[in-house]
Parts: sequence; C-alpha cells; structure tokens
Amino acid sequence: MNTEIETNEYQKISDDRAYILLCYEEMLSRINEHETIKLLQLNKTSQNETIGYSVSDEKIVQALGIYFQLITLVEENAAIQYHRQLENQNGIAANRGSWGETFKIWIEQGLSEDKIIELLSSLNVMPVLTAHPTESKRIAIIELQRELYLLLVQKENSILSKTENNTIREKIINLLERWWRTGDTYLEKPDLASERDNIVYYLSKVFPLVLEKSDERLKESWIAMGFNPDKLTQPEHYPNFNFGSWVGGDRDGHPFVTPSFTRDTLLIHREKALDIIHKQLVNLATRLTLSGIKNPVPTPLLEAVSKQAKILGASGEKALKRNPHEPWRQYVSLLVIKMENTIAEKFGESDSYYRSSTVLQEDLKFIRNILIEGGAQGIAEDILFPVERTVQCFGFHLAKLDIRQNSGYHEKVITQILEKSGFEKFDFHNWDEKTRVSFLTEELEKHAPLTNNTISYGLEADNVLDYFRVLRQHISLYGSEGIGSLIVSMTRSLSDLLVMYLLMRETQLLNTNLRVVPLLETIEDLEGGDKILEDFLNFSITKNRLKLMSNTQEVMVGYSDSNKDGGVLASKWHLHKAEESLCSIGEKHDVKIIFFHGRGGTISRGGGKYHRFMESMPINSVNGQIKLTTQGESIAQQFGNQLTATYNLEMLASGVARQTMKIYTSQKEELYPYETLDWLTDKSVDFYKNMVQHDDFIQFFSEATSIDLLEKSKIGSRPARRSGQRTLSDLRAIPWVFSWNLSRFTLTGWFGVGHALKELKENKVSKFDELKQHVDSWPFLRYMLIQIETNLILANSELMKVYSELVSDEDIKSNFLNMILTDYKEGIIHIEDLLGEPASVRRIGQIENLKRREKELEVLHKLHIQYLKEWRSVMVTNPIKGDQLLTKLLSITNSLSGGLKNTG
Repeated sequence: MNTEIETNEYQKISDDRAYILLCYEEMLSRINEHETIKLLQLNKTSQNETIGYSVSDEKIVQALGIYFQLITLVEENAAIQYHRQLENQNGIAANRGSWGETFKIWIEQGLSEDKIIELLSSLNVMPVLTAHPTESKRIAIIELQRELYLLLVQKENSILSKTENNTIREKIINLLERWWRTGDTYLEKPDLASERDNIVYYLSKVFPLVLEKSDERLKESWIAMGFNPDKLTQPEHYPNFNFGSWVGGDRDGHPFVTPSFTRDTLLIHREKALDIIHKQLVNLATRLTLSGIKNPVPTPLLEAVSKQAKILGASGEKALKRNPHEPWRQYVSLLVIKMENTIAEKFGESDSYYRSSTVLQEDLKFIRNILIEGGAQGIAEDILFPVERTVQCFGFHLAKLDIRQNSGYHEKVITQILEKSGFEKFDFHNWDEKTRVSFLTEELEKHAPLTNNTISYGLEADNVLDYFRVLRQHISLYGSEGIGSLIVSMTRSLSDLLVMYLLMRETQLLNTNLRVVPLLETIEDLEGGDKILEDFLNFSITKNRLKLMSNTQEVMVGYSDSNKDGGVLASKWHLHKAEESLCSIGEKHDVKIIFFHGRGGTISRGGGKYHRFMESMPINSVNGQIKLTTQGESIAQQFGNQLTATYNLEMLASGVARQTMKIYTSQKEELYPYETLDWLTDKSVDFYKNMVQHDDFIQFFSEATSIDLLEKSKIGSRPARRSGQRTLSDLRAIPWVFSWNLSRFTLTGWFGVGHALKELKENKVSKFDELKQHVDSWPFLRYMLIQIETNLILANSELMKVYSELVSDEDIKSNFLNMILTDYKEGIIHIEDLLGEPASVRRIGQIENLKRREKELEVLHKLHIQYLKEWRSVMVTNPIKGDQLLTKLLSITNSLSGGLKNTG
C-alpha cells in the first residue's frame, strides 16, 4: 500500500523539479544568461553524453548552488506531501515516529489516558542551537527561500484558474531573479554578532510559530486516537520545550566571546522574548471581545480588573475607559501595561511589572479559568492557549545561554590566581589529581574569596572572572532563567569540576541553581566518565546543590571528538555504554541523569533522524528530559521551513516520550551481543589508528582534502583549530569531518567498520551470525549500521581517486588510497550481508536523492580540485592572487556543501 504513495512521492519530485527548473531557465533567459541554462540540462543527458557550455566559473558555481537549493526545496515539499498522504490513507498512526504511532503503541500496551497525560506533563525537551556552520547562508536568503516554498505550495491548489497559476509562475520567476542578484553567502568571515542574529532569527521568528503548530499536531493525534479531548486542554499537560543557544556563551577556543558579548546576548534574548509576549498579549486583548452585557461577568474577574487597575494608576484607569463593557479584554489590556512596564524596566510598585514569567503565567491561568467556568473553553483553547504556551516555553529569556570553557583554560586561570595571591606553589596545571582535589576541597570549606575584583590576575583569569560576574549581575537583575549550564569541555577528572565551584564561590554564584556540567568527549573520557560522575556526586557541595536542581544532574556527551579519536564504530559504541554506566551511577545516588547530546549535523558527529536516534538509546537514558544540540546546516535543514520544523519537533518530542515510557512498560531487556561489539570496536580502532597515527597520514590528509582551505574559510567565526597548532588532536571535529566529506571520502562515517566486520566473519563466523540475528531486535545496532551505510552511499570511490591525485608523493597516495578503498568495499559487502538486502533495494530514496545531484556535483568537484591546485601553488609566492582564488574556492565550497547536505 505504501509503495503507491512512495511512487507518488518520486513522481511529485520529478514533476516539481521539472517545473521549478523551467522557471529557473526562463529567468536566466530573460536576463540573457543563455549559456548558463545549459548547465541545468546535465541531468537530461545520458551517462556518456556531454553538454558544451561557455560560462564563467563564477556563474557555474552560482547557478549550481541555486540549483541544489531548489532541488532541496522540492524534496522537502514532496516529503511533507508524502507524510500527509500516508496519514490520509492509513490513519494518524501511519507515520513512523509520530504522536499517532506513539499513542497507538501505548493503547496496545494498555496505558490509561491519565498515565499518558502524566508522562506528557513531565517531558522537558531542550533543543540547543549552536553556530558551527558549514553552509554560510544569510538570513536574507533563508527568508527568500521560505517565500519561494510558499509559492510552490500555493500552486498545488487544484481549484486555481489558469490566470492564477500564471501569476504564481511569474512571482516565482521574479523571485528567482532576486535570488540570482542577491549575494548568497557572506563575503567576509561572519562575526559573532552575525551568527547571533542568525540564531535569534530562528528562536524569535520560527520557533514560536512552530511550537503552536506542533501543539496542534499533538492535540489532533490525541483526538484521532479516540482519547477524551477535554483531558488535553491545559498548557501544563503538554511537553515543555526549553530552547537553548551557545552563541555568546561558548568560549572554548573562541577568543571573540568576551564577557561583554555574553552580557549583550543575554539582554538581546530577554528583549526578544518580552517583545514576542507583548505582541501576543496585544493580539489577545484585541480578540478577547466578550461583552459584559451579553455574558455574565464573574465577580472574581471584576475584582481582579479593579485591583490591577489600581496598582497601575493612571495608565490602568486609561485602559479601562477604552473597553468599558468588556472586562475580559480589560483584564488582558492591564497585563499588556504590566508587560510594557517590564520592557521599559519601570520597576516601581512591586505588582506594576512582572518580576518573572511565572507571575504572568499565573495571570493567564486566572483568565483561562474564568473563561472555562463561563463556558467559553473553546475561546480559551483557540486564542489564549498559544499565549500561555509561549510564556511557558520561552519565558522572559527566549533561550537558555549555555556557558562553555575548556578545562585546560581553567587550569591557567587557577595558576594565575594562586600566583597573584602569593601562594608559594602556584603551578596548578602541573599538580597531580590528588593534590588538586585536596587543595580545592580545603579551599571550598572556606568562605573568604581568594580574589578581589579590583586586582588583575592575568588575561585568562580576568576573562573568566569577568564573565562569571556578568552572570551574577544578570541573575541579580532578572533571575537565572536565561542562563543554561556551565559546561566544562574536556572533563578528565573531578578537579576539573571542582574548579568551577571555586570560581563560582569567587563570584557569589555557588548558591544559585546554575548547573556545573561535565562534557565527556574522547573515548578515554567516556570510559572514565562513571568514576568522574561518582566522585562528583559524592562531593559535599554537589550533594547540597542537587536540592536546588530537583535531584537531577546534567552530563554532556560529545559525538565529534570521540569519532576523531577512534572512528565511527568506537564512538557510537562507547557513547552507548557510557550512557548506560552513567545512568547506573545516577540510580545508585538517587539522582536523575539528564543527558546533553552534543550532536552535529553529520552522522559522524551524531546526526540522524530524531525518533530513530531516541529509539537507539539505552532504556533509562531518556527519562523525560533530554537536551541536544542542532548545529550549522542542520538548523536550516530541520527548521528553515515551518512544516518541516513542525514535523521535526513532533518527531523529537514523540521520540522522547516513547523512549521514556519504556522505563515503565518494557519487559526484561533482551541480552544483546555486547562482547561481539566490544571485539568489533577493538578491531576497528586498531585499524583506524593504524591509519591516522601513521607518520605520513597528515600529509595525505592535508593534500587529498581541502583542510587547508577550510582553515581560512568564511563560514564561521570560530578558529578551525583550538590553539593554532597543526596537529590532528588540535583540529576541531567540524573541519575534520567537513574536509573528508567535501572530497567524497566520508570516511569519518565508516572507516574501520569494513575491516572489523571482515575479521569477525572470517575468524568468528558464529558471532557474525549472532550479530545478524539481532539486527531487527536491537534498535541501537540497526540504527548504527544504517547510518554507516548512509555514509558509504554518499562516498564516491572515483572521486576519492581524483582527489588523491592532489597528493604529491606517489607512495603515500597509493598506500592510503588502497587502504581506504579496500575498507570501503568491505564495509559495503558486510553491512549488506548483515542487513539482508543490498542498499539498492532498501535505500531507494537515499540513492535517488544523490542521483538528482551527482552530475552537477561532479562539475563542482572538478572546479574544486582545479582551484585547490592553483591556490596551493601561488598562495606563498603571490598572496594577492592567492586571496582572489581563495574567494572563488570558498564559493565552490559553499555550493558543494548545499549539494551534499552532509558536510558538517
């Protein structure tokens, strides 16, 4: 049955692609770009046929860059239509991962409505946006694409006249011309303010609308599954979304994130949140036009209006005069005035402004109850509920700003403080762990601070102390609602976390509810994470502070560095085991562990579909609360379009709910082949390290990929390396993955797996067969294998060979290329064996997706290689020409990124 719907989807993509390309060609024809049109006809040619075109390289890059983004829009629209058709034909539960499917499963398990409501009410989902872009798209282009998408949707209306359809077509052509004449990407490296603007755009312009649509999906699914509609009417019964951001708070290796920038970011977030709520309240007051003449007015409402007006004085009395017979509207108008006082910071009479969003929530709850008691529940749900949800999820802070710094940086800070404070032994960075813990424990028992805010302690110390003081000042003025976690990247031991307590004591933050969060990134740290957490939870200050945080402890796990450390199989398996062991430590201490997943956009860095990601995680690791990053290109891909964004929020919340419920409904967990995975991981790590630790590897990597180009890129404000050293360990994971994917190796998503599986089948065939038997029953195993297979599909062995020709040493080229290609082929063979069918049968959509782009991608790859060669040959001898070539290369990189969609 679904085959017909899938066929319709492919046909729709084909039809819409043809339509939009005709519009694109028409636009190019009108502006006399006739040769450029030939580029768009590559897919109309046979395998060996070529089309001649005389077009400048700049226009090739521009034309194909737009082409890829148009194809993405077409595919996105088709995917949405596919989900609709599936639901219409097979019911609300037909879409994998949806609320409908989740409710269906729970009904089959015999769960009551009250139990489901209890679970939904307890959910806290925290998407965190980070600016790690591998696609430097401007907001102007994002908005233009949204306008184009809406036009594509409009044209699907079957009752439109021919004239109306022609009008839509003309609008599309004109919009495409505007796009053609608009700078698609940043010409200069975007600064932090630009990155912040981009994140704030999504937080303030996209998510408030998407939240409303997402809530509607939940309610529609609830009703469609036959549940009582009256049980899901209150905002507190819906999953809570707490959005977060790293832009302005993440200072790990980012020297431009100053204390003043953090302060300004917190204030901008607050300003945007207050503005959103103010506008919604004004709109609510405009629509809440119930007449006191036609409807009985409850006494509590009249009393509340009178009380609020009295507190607000002249402005309150003036508001009452505007709508004398509409007390419901008067009440909300008075709330508007209180919000305006809050925005203007007129902090006079204690109740004349809002000290926090929770007070506003109570005021809105009051008017909701008044409406319901008066029989106007429908009105409350229609126009009041969305406002309540906005306040509930965005508060007065918009998003929680996480603060992150590296443990090594903090070592310098403590050393500087001790030296300036007159300690004889001040070289903290050279102390062993026992000495560090002993000193920190003793020092934290004292109340007197070591530091004085009138004294300079050194560059690093002053920086950290100043941004901690910024946090303290913000909390004293507005509360801690807008500040997220204090994250210690590269957490290696207990002392890395206790240092945070010392710095918090120095700045009067120790008694706040700010969380200190370890970030476990490397494989070694993941393996030792349970001991770090055990020691931390046993520490006296931690025990006392847990009471401020409802006995929960956040732990962040990194997907990027563990991949760079040992390859994809080792990364995924060690993360899975670490989550299990950390949960066990939490249970031992009666502390709920909240995992913060530092996922990137690519599979190598933890990317993947939300519901399948949740399903693959250990039971107990998703316990109603989850926090996860969405980075770079993934933000636009997942949330740039309102309908796609709604779908993704549904998948995320539903996935969290379903995995959480397994804690209560699962039978005894099946015994999975852990020992086999351990064995495979050891084999893959050895093979992986044999490559990356080889003396000649850096040369091969540096020449066969465009890593040197990415280090000079304009696609992010953060340096590509943490400290500027040209070592693999110092290289950030994003350019590591990006560079391999641009050259179509994609080996960060599969290398080592083929070798390990080959060894397993040849030496332990029964274990290989056992693994095969668990493919369908073990969600983690299936998810991991399919993700690895996806990267193998995206790789291109012919292009690997072409990029390898950039390597100057023939022996180095041959040795590494042969190793890589052999493992690539072994990976395809053995994953196909485990999954039972070739990818060509199971992964038609993925393969077709790539086919629609491959010929155009090959044109860009050819230019990429050509200019890389030229740039490398002149960048030292002729820097002016080198800079000109660099600009061209970065344009090519951006277009390739848009075409591949898997670069960061």
